[in-house]
Amino acid sequence: MTLQEIAKLVDGNILGKAEITITGVTNLDNATASDISFAVEPHISQGETCNAGAVIIPDNVEQYGKPAIRVANPRAAFTKLLELFTPPLKIKREVHSTVVIGENVTIGNNVAIMPYVVIADDAIVGDNVILYPHTYVGQNATIAEDSVIYPNVTIREYCRVGKRVIIHSGTVIGSDGFGFITEQGKHSKVPQVGNVVLEDDVEIGANVGIDRATTGSTIIKQGTKVDNLVHLAHNVVIGENGLICSQTGIAGSTKVGNNVTFAGQCGSVGHINIGDNCVFVARSAPIGNVPAGSYYGGFPARPHKEWLRNEAAANKAVELVKKVRDLEKRLAQLENKN
Repeated sequence: MTLQEIAKLVDGNILGKAEITITGVTNLDNATASDISFAVEPHISQGETCNAGAVIIPDNVEQYGKPAIRVANPRAAFTKLLELFTPPLKIKREVHSTVVIGENVTIGNNVAIMPYVVIADDAIVGDNVILYPHTYVGQNATIAEDSVIYPNVTIREYCRVGKRVIIHSGTVIGSDGFGFITEQGKHSKVPQVGNVVLEDDVEIGANVGIDRATTGSTIIKQGTKVDNLVHLAHNVVIGENGLICSQTGIAGSTKVGNNVTFAGQCGSVGHINIGDNCVFVARSAPIGNVPAGSYYGGFPARPHKEWLRNEAAANKAVELVKKVRDLEKRLAQLENKN
């Protein structure tokens, strides 16, 4: 495509030559003269000196050292171009001969069910669903239309997967919750008879464990995105449009509001409520209820500015101890002299 055609597609304005031809989309480091990339702060100047033929930049940049397209949101424009320039995978819409299908299973139209998938009794697979090899769909489980389940995913019995859900390799939906009672030093299992509900447009990363509820449902609400290596315990509820980054663990029965972000390696105790629009920086650990709109950090998690002040004070602790020892020494010398 020409730069002019791309600008029209992403609703942008051109700086420099409009007639250059673009054949690929990639990052600033790997770009060649036939590629287009994008640059936002603090990488605007890097975009000018990279090898890309053109760069997508914010619309507040008035001059640039190479052909560019000015747009309101460079990341969104770049994403659109990635989808356009990436060749689609070739997927046969068929049920492979090695698939094992139980009794009373419902399979929709235009599905792709690849080798060695197992679908247990009474399960439902909706229209346009793609099940990659070695996926297991348990009894009475439901996968709604247009969802994609990558290899080696387990969706246990009675769990429900909504529309346009993506589940990446190695994830287990509906493993037993960690429930035991201890009597005389012996641990006895509490039956975990609930399920997991993934609402529409949820995406679950690789090697994620989402436990089924003891009773009722563990729920991941519409539009939430879960990164790799996350654990969500039994009866957890995650609100709409959340972001849960890698290696986060949320303990049982915690209720999380809408638009909440957990950065990497966060953790939470169980049985607390977290309000809407909260952000927890990396390695935060809320141990009590958190009001809506909070921006927390640290362990235990507290308001971010307070946490920064405490960290700054802690870094001065060694110096402070030294000063106190010096003062004690001088005081002792004065007392001895008197």
